[in-house]
Amino acid sequence: MSASSTLPPFDPADPLGIDDLLEPEDLAVRDTVRAWAADRVLPYVAEWYESGELPGIRELARELGSIGALGMSLTGYGCAGASAVQYGLACLELEAADSGIRSLVSVQGSLAMYAIHRFGSEEQKREWLPRMAAGEVIGCFGLTEPDHGSDPASMRTRAKRDGDDWVLNGRKMWITNGSVAGVAVVWAQTDNGIRGFVVPTDAPGFSAPEIKHKWSLRASVTSELVLDDVRLPATAVLPEVTGLRGPLSCLSHARYGIVWGAMGAARSSFEAAVDYAKSREQFGRPIGGFQLTQAKLADMAVELHKGILLAHHLGRRMDAGRLRPEQVSFGKLNNVREAIEICRTARTILGANGISLEYPVMRHATNLESVLTYEGTVEMHQLVLGKALTGLDAFR
Repeated sequence: MSASSTLPPFDPADPLGIDDLLEPEDLAVRDTVRAWAADRVLPYVAEWYESGELPGIRELARELGSIGALGMSLTGYGCAGASAVQYGLACLELEAADSGIRSLVSVQGSLAMYAIHRFGSEEQKREWLPRMAAGEVIGCFGLTEPDHGSDPASMRTRAKRDGDDWVLNGRKMWITNGSVAGVAVVWAQTDNGIRGFVVPTDAPGFSAPEIKHKWSLRASVTSELVLDDVRLPATAVLPEVTGLRGPLSCLSHARYGIVWGAMGAARSSFEAAVDYAKSREQFGRPIGGFQLTQAKLADMAVELHKGILLAHHLGRRMDAGRLRPEQVSFGKLNNVREAIEICRTARTILGANGISLEYPVMRHATNLESVLTYEGTVEMHQLVLGKALTGLDAFR
């Protein structure tokens, strides 16, 4: 008997056998999230995208809470306590449906809940985390400002003491979930450095007008946050962190999810291209039978599964407590950039049909243009890696 006869068959959906690296619990998480997305997102997302709305977002949040997808890598307070790899697999499946859905989950769990879980008081954790994990309360994360997106140290939002209270004034921009949030984690300058505040969105002086006219992340709620003399008690401040270390550690956790999520968008576009290439005929045969089309598909498959392997490697490092921020920058820079290229190549295989919402490719491509720049632009991650490689700081 030849050695080749004992080999498992080649699986076009998993050409490197990456599933062999996953535990049964990992596969169960992936299958649960994939089934939820197939039932609750995929039949409707093209219509949501075309209309620029995410109707029923609060119901979707509660459903995501019921399957343990909100704050899933956190422990206690109603959170699932899942591994980093399991959280990554969930992000991949959610973004294979739409980047906006993954963004909803990332902002809820990796930014707002993570900030409270890591830096909050016991009172803050008990008040907010169980309801956020259940999807009963949606959270948002107020860091980015209109004129200081990549330079958070220059933020203008300020918090000043007034007796025992804090008074916040300022604006935040491009805030996912802002208009539907029940709580906002807002970062502001104080006389003692940057501090985080847990802000109930029904506080007087707080408003969150929704941003319209987007051509990316259209199936997502994006808002401005306006803080006009928002008065908060002393207990609203996150007590366990001062300075940029707080928000940047939250961003690193969220960027990790993007490393996985971008490969979901890429996988969806790749699968659409493969299916189309096998059924679309030109010159009397399927276009998938032509050499140039096969070359495109092969190159797309190589980058897709290399990206998934990279995400898996980073996830194992996170689970071992060994994942550095520079390594997260490595993953986000590579995987989002390659995901966009996969979408663009898939669009060429679909031809004119590639721009139609009957197929997911253009929707993913335009969404990824936002993913490319939020939570760290390409240039920022290049400079993070450049500094790590050379020891020289080119940021200033």
